[in-house]
Amino acid sequence: MKAVVMTDIGGPEVLKLKELPEPQINRPNQIKVRLHTAGINPIDTKLRARGLFYDAQPPAILGCDGAGEVVAIGDQVTRFQPGDKVWFCHGGLGREPGNYAQFSVLDECRAEFMPTRINFPEAGATPLALITAWEALYDRGRLEAGQVVLIHAGAGGVGHIAIQLAKIRGARVITTVSSQEKADFVQELGADAVVNYRTEDLENTILEHTDGQGVDLVFDTVGPETFRQSLPLIREYGGIVTILDPGDRLITSEARSRNLTIAFTLTLTPALKDIKAALAHQGEILRLGGEWMSEGKLRVEVSRMFQLEDAAKAHRFIEEGHTRGKLVLMTG
Repeated sequence: MKAVVMTDIGGPEVLKLKELPEPQINRPNQIKVRLHTAGINPIDTKLRARGLFYDAQPPAILGCDGAGEVVAIGDQVTRFQPGDKVWFCHGGLGREPGNYAQFSVLDECRAEFMPTRINFPEAGATPLALITAWEALYDRGRLEAGQVVLIHAGAGGVGHIAIQLAKIRGARVITTVSSQEKADFVQELGADAVVNYRTEDLENTILEHTDGQGVDLVFDTVGPETFRQSLPLIREYGGIVTILDPGDRLITSEARSRNLTIAFTLTLTPALKDIKAALAHQGEILRLGGEWMSEGKLRVEVSRMFQLEDAAKAHRFIEEGHTRGKLVLMTG
């Protein structure tokens, strides 16, 4: 099969297209999938630049997200048959091979049936971002109907899904963007108020939109400076959820004085620590989120598709930042 191999730790140039043996089923509960698409996520670029998990060393195949068609099953597989379309978040962290390839083998419990009425690019782009947004807003943030949530970088891969999940929950959404084009995009998704952080004062604008009270919840998808800037924007007894490390210089006195809840979401923890109950919950997120996608309640924006041999170009593109929606590799 063709696969993109991370040959070393470094820049995008370490990603090389190679011919490798197809993976084979070696446990009775595994399925073999002919991949059609693989999502490209920021974690892929970080692993390539900084090194893999599990103390693994290159060569390795990156890519957590995959979508494709089952072509073979183990003797004890009960959920799937050859020909079934599946999607999943599995591999690509250093232990199991990822999905920048034409085939993947995984335990059947790690895959879910692909939603009807969506295509392979949408399916391949969705799992990690959907699970991340869901866990941040619903599980860690405990977002409720009628609350006001500030979602940073609302046009991004996780952010644009988070806007829709918040609206499904019945919340009022304020989001930040960097351009008028992205402002138009997030308004199409249902954002109630949009702040262009390049031209508007964030704190003053948020307080204007909330009658001086601040928001109930902040979802930070950007990083330390955004985390720090967000604390004064939260009402007393509100909260903030971040998917990134806020940094060692974080001063929490303001958060303490406001009785704020600070929560972290690292979607890969269940996979890294083999937490079966948490992995099962992530499967439930894919199932319910997939139903919403089939019903037209939720959509995932695929802004650009790359061929397998252009993986390095895709990494350069995503590292430039400010990507709208998701990027996808066409693997099949």
